[in-house]
Amino acid sequence: TLETYTFQQFLNRDDTGIILINQYIEEMVRHALDTHQCSIPAVLEIPSKGHPYDAAKDSILRRANGMFTAEDLC
Repeated sequence: TLETYTFQQFLNRDDTGIILINQYIEEMVRHALDTHQCSIPAVLEIPSKGHPYDAAKDSILRRANGMFTAEDLC
């Protein structure tokens, strides 16, 4: 799709360090985001006024789930 192609173009740029994307758009490119394993550019989901945020769909939270224990956060 055009969304996936555009997202891939941002992932491949040398001058991009962080990509801010809302969850609604992220759903359109999820398969491309799921294959992105590099730390740069970092892809961060941000809330959208027009669409409710669902923490269960947040790719960053899904990846971080289980990386920390309760003791790590104290």
